Amino acid sequence: MSAEPAFLLHRRPYRETSALVDLLTLHHGRIRAVAQGGQRPTSKSRQRLQPFTPLHVTWRGERELKRLHLMESRGATALLAGEGLLCGFYANEIATRLLPLELPAGNVFAFYTALLEALPMPAARALALRRYEWSLLEVLDATPRFCTPDGGALDPQAQYRFDAASRAFVPAAKGLDGRTLRYIDQHDWQEPTLANALKAVMRAALAPHLGTTALRSRELMRDLAQRRQR
Repeated sequence: MSAEPAFLLHRRPYRETSALVDLLTLHHGRIRAVAQGGQRPTSKSRQRLQPFTPLHVTWRGERELKRLHLMESRGATALLAGEGLLCGFYANEIATRLLPLELPAGNVFAFYTALLEALPMPAARALALRRYEWSLLEVLDATPRFCTPDGGALDPQAQYRFDAASRAFVPAAKGLDGRTLRYIDQHDWQEPTLANALKAVMRAALAPHLGTTALRSRELMRDLAQRRQR
């Protein structure tokens, strides 16, 4: 096979000196593979297999667990720190959890690439994350339906909450107003006043697919916020 663009999502030790890695690839979505020697301190594969580093990879194997055959860097590692770094960890963590193995996800790869470019810039960070999250929901066929469960229009003056079973919105005593949800549906996400509502919608839509185990990246983000408040 020809070399394919990829990013490392997750790496853990495998046997004595190898690493088990999850990669986000351009054409094959998430793949899981063994990187031989990936745990040796002096190995080239360990040095190249770093988060947020653009890679070219090839692999062998027809089963779910592949074996990396070739791995080369194709660019500089994104320089992330603080909140930007934690957002990068979050992006990797949700892709590892959500993407089935070998489900083509070209849009996810594109928005992930754009996200890495945005993360060093605080003003661009949130919107890039929301677009990346939306691309994951799209590939899972799990994007919210901005209507009532029976397909009715949302009342701009009413309050709604997301209903996971129907992927639609049901009336609620306290929630998001229909007017805001209509704006989000138009994908005009540049408006700063939509930021909190958009984040709430994405979190609610992703929650049923992430499972009950807490995201480590969110815990770290809360810790960082608490330290800043002291």
